[in-house]
Amino acid sequence: MKLYYSPGACSLAPHILLCEAKLPHTLIRVDTSTHLTEDGTDFYTINPKGHVPVLELDDGQRLSEGPIIAQFIADHARRDDLMPAAGSMARYRVMEWQNYITSELHKSFSPLFNPAVDVAAKAVFGAILSKKFAWVSDQLRGKPYLTGDSFTAADAYLFTVAGWANYVNLDLSDFEHVQAFLKRVASRAAVQEAMKAEGLQNSK
Repeated sequence: MKLYYSPGACSLAPHILLCEAKLPHTLIRVDTSTHLTEDGTDFYTINPKGHVPVLELDDGQRLSEGPIIAQFIADHARRDDLMPAAGSMARYRVMEWQNYITSELHKSFSPLFNPAVDVAAKAVFGAILSKKFAWVSDQLRGKPYLTGDSFTAADAYLFTVAGWANYVNLDLSDFEHVQAFLKRVASRAAVQEAMKAEGLQNSK
């Protein structure tokens, strides 16, 4: 399989899952500013939406959208710990978190990365995002991962998205349960493997 990625982008989450599941894969880096792959291919010919991640399967089919790719990886590897069995309430809980992260956290970062948004507006968006992280921190109270004792696809996604705070001056240091979570996830061998392959520091 081939994973089209950009370092530290949301593609880091499925990259972590590929490493967790020990699935053989090739990384193809995409420059999101030029929309070119490392060999000069127009990324729009790979994904007309222009976004990473894209997972290309052995038969040439391609999947886009991170949460869907995450489900595929876990199911393909038969890793019910990463994505519980279809039809189980445990799976719906992970999917519930996946949806919250993608709609409430991931997309809320967009204005903070946008140079066209002025400082005052960014402060408003940042305050809204901080409230959401405060809620997430409260949900992590008393448990190592979002849904309990097991690391899942949702945890890989939260780790990735929360790491963006370092790039937009969003201070999450007051959220102790989020900070403990980030350190816990960063210590996982698969996470370190993925971050090293992307040229990232463990603290990000």
